[in-house]
Amino acid sequence: MPEAKPSATALDRVRKRIDALDEDIQRLIAERAGLAQEVLAAKSQPGVASDLYRPEREAQVLRRIVARNTGPLSNAEMVRLYREIMSACLAQQAPLKVAYLGPEGTFTQAAVFKHFGHSVRDLPWTTIEQVFDELQAGHADFGVVPVENSNEGSVHHTLDMFLSSPVKICGEVELQVHHNLLSNATDQGAIRRVYSHQQSFAQCRGFLREHLPQARRVEVSSNAEAARAVRHVPDAAAIAGSAAAEIYDLPVLMRNIEDHKDNCTRFLVIGQKLFASSGEDKTSLLLSGHDHPGALHALLQPLANNKVSMTRIESRPSKRANWDYVFFVDVDGHVDDANVAAALEQLRPVASMLKILGSYPRAIQV
Repeated sequence: MPEAKPSATALDRVRKRIDALDEDIQRLIAERAGLAQEVLAAKSQPGVASDLYRPEREAQVLRRIVARNTGPLSNAEMVRLYREIMSACLAQQAPLKVAYLGPEGTFTQAAVFKHFGHSVRDLPWTTIEQVFDELQAGHADFGVVPVENSNEGSVHHTLDMFLSSPVKICGEVELQVHHNLLSNATDQGAIRRVYSHQQSFAQCRGFLREHLPQARRVEVSSNAEAARAVRHVPDAAAIAGSAAAEIYDLPVLMRNIEDHKDNCTRFLVIGQKLFASSGEDKTSLLLSGHDHPGALHALLQPLANNKVSMTRIESRPSKRANWDYVFFVDVDGHVDDANVAAALEQLRPVASMLKILGSYPRAIQV
């Protein structure tokens, strides 16, 4: 037997209930915004938006939302909705200015919106170095830069910027990345050139080898720049995301062309200062040891002694001398946690360099 449809009277009752709930939701959002105004008035001088943003507080709020969620909306949808509410409330006085690797339509811009919501003033720049420079000059409150991909590893230029820059890491964003082939060409056989960022070429290596062996690869500064470059070129294609396809009005010839469907990129939120603990944090360190056998072991031993879990280690040339290296290390915990603080205290005598890059909330898994 087919399931009976609700009567018109029943539908009317449901719709009236929805209307009443919408009124309640709107009233509560307005009340929340009013309370946010009180916080704004108490905490800062007018216009100093960066003094109002508290990443540890937002992380705690979003974690509670995930813990309370019983459906039918997914955790990801609930987090997205509340992120936008918080973003709008914070922007009442002055929107945060967030620099990112542009132009408009990059995955980094998508990471900006995922982390800060859409009520920010997003500032696109053409290089990672410019993002750091704008932040240091005070022209932006925060910046967002890519740091590693789940399949292709680290973005070395981002890591190298921390060697000389005083900026701090105050957040991380994990973004599922899906690449599309965009082109005005009528079929793949007509494509002679493919434009994209080097990381995207690496993430789509197998697809390109199988489907576009005839096409020359042209590296550009970003995926969105690739889309912008080919929008009026009939024999060229770009590897970019859906946002770039919409912004630059390019047809999608093939979707999800990345070689690994779990392709994920991690971005760092950079700012001017360290923030308090959120309760579930990471700390990033820049380390260098004295030149003697067992130097790396000496750097890692204090972490093991204090039961600090290391989640990532990456070596990079120090740029101080040939064959001299530094280590970028991520550990679980905040610098204010007792075990992390003890490990850092034991590290100082054995390290020739110890730089705390940041302690920040772990990305919320939804």
